[in-house]
Amino acid sequence: MTVISSTLDTNGPDYTANREAMLAKLAELDAEHAKALAGGGEKYVARHRKRGKLLARERIELLLDPDTPFLELSPLAAWGSDYTVGASLVTGIGVVEGVECLITANDPTVRGGASNPWSLKKALRANDIALANRLPCISLVESGGADLPSQKEIFIPGGAIFRDITRLSAAGIPTVAVVFGNSTAGGAYIPGMSDHVIMIKERAKVFLGGPPLVKMATGEESDDESLGGADMHARVSGLADYFAVDERDALRQARRVVARLNHRKAYPEPGPAEPPKYDADELLGIVPGDLKVPFDPREVIARIVDASDFDEFKPLYGTSLATGWATLHGYPVGILANAQGVLFSAESQKAAQFIQLANQRDIPLLFLHNTTGYMVGSQYEQGGIIKHGAMMINAVSNSRVPHLSVLMGASYGAGHYGMCGRAYDPRFLFAWPSAKSAVMGPQQLAGVLSIVARQSAAAKGQPYDEEADAALRAMVEQQIESESLPMFLSGRLYDDGVIDPRDTRTVLGLCLSALHTAPYEGVRGGFGVFRM
Repeated sequence: MTVISSTLDTNGPDYTANREAMLAKLAELDAEHAKALAGGGEKYVARHRKRGKLLARERIELLLDPDTPFLELSPLAAWGSDYTVGASLVTGIGVVEGVECLITANDPTVRGGASNPWSLKKALRANDIALANRLPCISLVESGGADLPSQKEIFIPGGAIFRDITRLSAAGIPTVAVVFGNSTAGGAYIPGMSDHVIMIKERAKVFLGGPPLVKMATGEESDDESLGGADMHARVSGLADYFAVDERDALRQARRVVARLNHRKAYPEPGPAEPPKYDADELLGIVPGDLKVPFDPREVIARIVDASDFDEFKPLYGTSLATGWATLHGYPVGILANAQGVLFSAESQKAAQFIQLANQRDIPLLFLHNTTGYMVGSQYEQGGIIKHGAMMINAVSNSRVPHLSVLMGASYGAGHYGMCGRAYDPRFLFAWPSAKSAVMGPQQLAGVLSIVARQSAAAKGQPYDEEADAALRAMVEQQIESESLPMFLSGRLYDDGVIDPRDTRTVLGLCLSALHTAPYEGVRGGFGVFRM
């Protein structure tokens, strides 16, 4: 039998303390998500409604098939910056007429839906997801274009938005634009480059230059409707493929466009899957509040995979990394999960072999992070930790099966790379509120700086200021601690969202379904040179 036998004591003090710590972090997370949901605030939401318009998430809800989930991506974008949490843009994956689509919607309650630097990063990330997974793109457009005060950070890289639309189309991935309001200046190219365009009567405004700019440039007197109204584009310019009488009609027409796309998944849907043997609610009490305390990742695996069934690979070798095979919502997965935090040579070699096997079998990989990095020290350096760690990173870098990553606890140093961190292009990466990620732990980093400063003073024959050293260490620890927290990292789009641990199975299931829209094949012998 390969069903995991849980030893989690849900009545014990450790479990209770872990659960309380996680619930406190989730409460903080909910408060930040509420900021994104609030958009520009009550004043601007009221103004938007007074104009008879739907909010961005209401538009998405009407677009989606009834009673189907919406996997929102990067909801905390711009957290910790001068811009509104959410970055004036909603992105995510949802089902429209039975087709999984990548949906973006400008939030016009935030500075008229204008794009800021974080909106741009969020939109580009959404485009990457659509291209990698062959998901049709639906843009619900209402934006005044670039947020002009920050144009220096938007204009040059912002051209990638329009490049991506054309590349998606060239790859046979449908693009649909529904214009609810302004889509002006550079934003006019979003409908201009989309495969299908729907505009709303007396609402849509699509032009390269509005009446004031036209007056300044040419002296011509004009108005919004004659320059770029929906009626003009439907009857005269031909830019509008469909003419809608109101927002609901536009969304109805968008659904009909998707219904006629003939867009098919590369793989059939999996059969019924047996749920885990253990309650997902118990995931709240597994990760300790202090990440220096180890936990068994098999307790997590037992609560997310089908029937809690996990065929472990090399269970007696490299025991700080659990590897094995399972299914999740019927989809086969290979899982790599950090057990005791540190990665040694054995774990690195085990991981490299396991990744090769997954590629031979065309099985996606799931990385569950809780690592402080690769082991250091003379014994381990002499034992080849560098070349063995490089072997694992080589395998991750050149693997061609889809990768999914979840940061549960620590994800420090090169261990973050070896476990397929953001720079290694996982199809999706999510974090739990308990996660932390940085070049190393706060205490270790502050200690290293202290040792270097102490050695420098000694080399110069100068006395060392212990009081200043203590102040420096405290400052550095506080800085690194704050910069390693999941909301900080999510605000910079280093993940696709911070999720409730109880939702992990559902989120991963939605991701696995989406990635099976595109065909994939594992690498067959095409890895880089493995140093032995």
